[in-house]
Amino acid sequence: MEETDREAVATAVQRVAGMLQRPDQLDKVEQYRRREARKKASVEARLKAAIQSQLDGVRTGLSQLHNALGDVKDIQSSLADVSKDWRQSINTIASLRDVKDVAVQHSQLASAVENLKNIFSVPEIVEETQGLIEQAELLQAHRKLMDLECSRDDLMYEQYRMDSRNSHDMALIRGYFGEVQGLSDALGKQLWMVVERSLVTVRRDPTMLVSAVRVIEREERIDRRMLDRQRQTGFVPPGRPKRWRERMFSTLERTVSARIEGSQAESREDDRMWLVRLLEITRRNVLEDLLVVKGLLVQCFPPHYDTFRLFSELYQRALAARLHELAEEDLEANEIVSILTWVLNTYKSAEMMGHPDLCLERDGGQLDPLLPRDMVDALLSKYIQTFTSNITGWLRKALDTDKKDWKKETEPEADQDGYYQTSLPAIVFQMFEQNLQVAAQIDEAFKEQVVLLCLKQMNSFLYRYRDEAGTYKEDHLKDRQLPQCYVQYMIAIINNCQTFKESINSLKRKYSKRTEPTQNDTAIEKTLDDVAKDGCQFLLDEVFLDLEQHLNELLTRKWLTASNAVDTICVTVEDYFNDFAKIKKPYNTEMTSEAQRRVVMEYLKAVMQKRISFRNAEERKEGADRMIKEAEQFKFLFRKLSAGGGTDHLCDSIAAIAEVFKLTDPTLLYLEVSTLVSKYPDIREEHITALLAVRGDASRDMRQTIIETLSHSRPSAAANAQPVFRDVLVPTSMAVPKLLKHTDSQSDNSSKGPPPRSRSSPSCTRAVPAPEWDGGTGGGAVSPAASGDEEKQAPFAGPALGLQQCLKSSALQAGLDSAPTHQPL
Repeated sequence: MEETDREAVATAVQRVAGMLQRPDQLDKVEQYRRREARKKASVEARLKAAIQSQLDGVRTGLSQLHNALGDVKDIQSSLADVSKDWRQSINTIASLRDVKDVAVQHSQLASAVENLKNIFSVPEIVEETQGLIEQAELLQAHRKLMDLECSRDDLMYEQYRMDSRNSHDMALIRGYFGEVQGLSDALGKQLWMVVERSLVTVRRDPTMLVSAVRVIEREERIDRRMLDRQRQTGFVPPGRPKRWRERMFSTLERTVSARIEGSQAESREDDRMWLVRLLEITRRNVLEDLLVVKGLLVQCFPPHYDTFRLFSELYQRALAARLHELAEEDLEANEIVSILTWVLNTYKSAEMMGHPDLCLERDGGQLDPLLPRDMVDALLSKYIQTFTSNITGWLRKALDTDKKDWKKETEPEADQDGYYQTSLPAIVFQMFEQNLQVAAQIDEAFKEQVVLLCLKQMNSFLYRYRDEAGTYKEDHLKDRQLPQCYVQYMIAIINNCQTFKESINSLKRKYSKRTEPTQNDTAIEKTLDDVAKDGCQFLLDEVFLDLEQHLNELLTRKWLTASNAVDTICVTVEDYFNDFAKIKKPYNTEMTSEAQRRVVMEYLKAVMQKRISFRNAEERKEGADRMIKEAEQFKFLFRKLSAGGGTDHLCDSIAAIAEVFKLTDPTLLYLEVSTLVSKYPDIREEHITALLAVRGDASRDMRQTIIETLSHSRPSAAANAQPVFRDVLVPTSMAVPKLLKHTDSQSDNSSKGPPPRSRSSPSCTRAVPAPEWDGGTGGGAVSPAASGDEEKQAPFAGPALGLQQCLKSSALQAGLDSAPTHQPL
């Protein structure tokens, strides 16, 4: 208590110290005192109320305990009285045992009297019941059967109550009613027959189905009652419980399974479309049956059966089991597609379970997958493998058929625009289209997979197509008379490439949602372009084989005097291009450009090969005029072939060279050559050397000056400049190295012998004189013979060190100095 007082005082001191921390707070001491007094009064009031409440509770508890003690004493007194009375009545109970036996006998006799009529008329009732069963009077037959079973069960129950171990009397009663079990079985068979044919019966005689269901429900109630009595007494009548409802459901399940399995009437040996027919028959049967269940059958069963849901689940299980069996068979590709399409699409569509009259989802029905996902994936994988193998074979057969057409003596067919074509693209993409239509019926992901597979197979096929086109050309070159329509079918091959491109793009737009190009797309595009370019090249090879003789006449003496080679070339090219007009764009445009390039290249090669060396200014003028005229012929020809879209840059190179030849003042030759080099920066040193050699009047010093000057002042090529001379090669024997001026000091050095050969220089040997053109007084060209090495053809880039060192040899220099100016070496 003292400790509590000290704590209270300490707390009060602490509070007062907190309130009086500033001098101005002393004015509020009276206010603080009144507030604390109010708080104290409030706390004391609450404390008094709490104590009073506790006291009231204790008082009430004590009162209740006092009452309970009185009740316990009363109960104890009553129990003592009951115990006393029980001890006094033990003898009385033993004396009433005889009364109990009499009561049991009385109950048995009462039951026997009650069933006496049925007992004496059992044979008649059995016979009557049998007749009712045969007449399908199910309710009346069941009523009779119930009476017989009730009499038998009551007698056996009374016997069980009197003496459960008396098996003799039990067997006697069971034997007397022995035919009752047979009647029950016969009635059950009749019921199962009605249930099995419920879908038919409900349309013909729904009353019979209702009667059967009522009988089954009666038996269910009797089963429940007998089971309740068994739990109470341990007695159960023979044949109970019958569980006819369970048997009804089992019968319905077997009936649905038999309905599904009985749809197959054909096998693969009888009809290739057996699975399609089977699935269609199954779809039609299931839909018809469920519509009957929805419209009629549900009215014949109790509501708690949830009949429609019950039948929906039965059909789902039966379909799943049957489709599982079919999926495990060795199915072909079309059969796999049929079963997957049916499972993934048809089953849930409005043509079957999604039919608006079924309203399966609204009625709470669940459409579980008919096949597990792993089995679906296995079927898809098997289909992809089979499809890959099949499409490879189909493409090979299609190509073989197309190859046979290439050898025909009749021209290929043309499309509505007059372009030659074969049936190969249509056949290939018809195959792709059919398979993609089938794949689209399964699902989008699988369709995309098949699209990619088709493109991949297409890429492989195009490689074979390119090889076969090359083989076709090689076979033609063995005998150019065969096949007769080689040009037309090669045109068709080129046009097929464009058709393939258009078909592929159409296929992807129709069946693929991908927008970004794939690796296969790029490969296919490149391969198709390669096939088309190869075909155009083969056709141009065919043209130039016919032009070979006339091209060889260019820049020769015959050409200079009297030759119509260019006229023949133009006529031949134009004749060929009348056929080439049946090539689709853009390949026909590219082919025209390539033909022009090759014609000009052959013309320039004829110039560079120095087939002629002009003897005088008159010949140079005549040759130059002819070259300018022929350049114009080429321009006119290719403008005509390209409908005005041809380029004159290539043909202008012939006229530019002609201007070099036509120049009459040799002192201006450098300027003319410089103009040529500025127009065509890709021209090389050996080209200039060959041109000066053909001109025939350029002295050694002039050639040397022109080449050296151009080497140091070579113009740079424009970025978009079209190369002309890049692919024009000069024969090695025609390449003339630069001639360098030799100072006295160089002569002194040459007397000491040739310098050592550098790593990059060719071996130095003496030039062997050899005539390279028609005789006359034309200029000569030096041709050093390298021991197994050839002079590298390169644009002007500086002195050729190796050859210059070779030319430092005094003996070789002396030979050059003493050689006549116009005598060829």
